[in-house]
Amino acid sequence: MSDLRELYQEVILDHHKRPRNFGPLAAANHNADGHNPLCGDRLTVHVDVADGVIRGVSFEGAGCAISRASASLMTDAVKGKSVAEAERLFEEFRQMVTSGVDQAVEESLGKLTVFCGVREFPSRVKCASLSWHTLHAALESKDTAVSTE
Repeated sequence: MSDLRELYQEVILDHHKRPRNFGPLAAANHNADGHNPLCGDRLTVHVDVADGVIRGVSFEGAGCAISRASASLMTDAVKGKSVAEAERLFEEFRQMVTSGVDQAVEESLGKLTVFCGVREFPSRVKCASLSWHTLHAALESKDTAVSTE
């Protein structure tokens, strides 16, 4: 188990230090802001959706390692997916970090399972899920900022 935990830490640190899809997205037609007052994470998610498919997605902002890594891995996971598939991933991810999921769902989440351990730390659940709630708000074109409080 400690080898697995070390691998998870490496993946999280890599995505924190070198986040994928970080920066503005010129073609974005959906945007949302998110804030986690508990640890100060702030981010904006930009999404380019055409014909129900996420053609591009990026994020900007600052936050803790869990928050940035989650946003980075999320953008990789949803790019090229339909909006419905992205919403399903959001629900599965949310369930995984709050109460756990069965083996089949865990396998479908792929690299996102690096966050399965955060459910043991309720304050970290908010860090891991902020980008996902912000993506959800962007896809629904909500005008108000997302807050984890």
